[in-house]
Amino acid sequence: MVPKSSLGDLNASVQSQRATLVTMENNATVRHETVLKQNEAVTQKVLDAIATQVAKPSCPPIPAQKACPVSDKTQGRADRLKGKVVIGEVENFYLAGPGLIYKARIDSGAETSSIDARNITRFERDGSNWVRFDVPVPGTENFITLEKEISRRVKVIQASTEEAERRVVVELQFTIGDHQQVAEFTLADRSNLTYQALIGRNVLRDVMLIDVGKEYATELPESIRTDKDNGK
Repeated sequence: MVPKSSLGDLNASVQSQRATLVTMENNATVRHETVLKQNEAVTQKVLDAIATQVAKPSCPPIPAQKACPVSDKTQGRADRLKGKVVIGEVENFYLAGPGLIYKARIDSGAETSSIDARNITRFERDGSNWVRFDVPVPGTENFITLEKEISRRVKVIQASTEEAERRVVVELQFTIGDHQQVAEFTLADRSNLTYQALIGRNVLRDVMLIDVGKEYATELPESIRTDKDNGK
């Protein structure tokens, strides 16, 4: 048997060793935390140094866009009132495409605008309804053939006959003064009428105002005007 005195010494030795281990463990933890903090501090200093040395790229300011000068030759003339084009009872009318200039009568009593068309022939193209027609070349006996998809058909009552006439409606691009627009026009033989084009409410509405008693209140751009004044 081991003497009690020896057991007591052994226990004391074990307790002492345990205390030493705990102290060593605590010291190691403290040293580890200290090293981590030092590393974090060094890393932050390096990052700060990099940030101060590497400046953000500076882009040159975007130059202001220059407005292209518009020549008077490309501009038409049209007075405006509250944003609407002021027109007379008769105006020069430029038909885009064939590039023809007609005299157009302005008629607020007509719902849909109309243009002189001859040899009106309807046909089908790719499952859609189209129309082929001839428009007169002002001042000549010549005609230009156009083909347009039919927008719709309308009934027009002539004041002279009071009979309804069905007309084909197509979309045409035109210019009056400096105003350009695409609008619906009925096709009709106007050979017996003074004016080859008629401007109705579908064009006038929200766009134009009529100065009653005045004619040719607008002027087409010089670039599309012809040498002739079309009887102006």
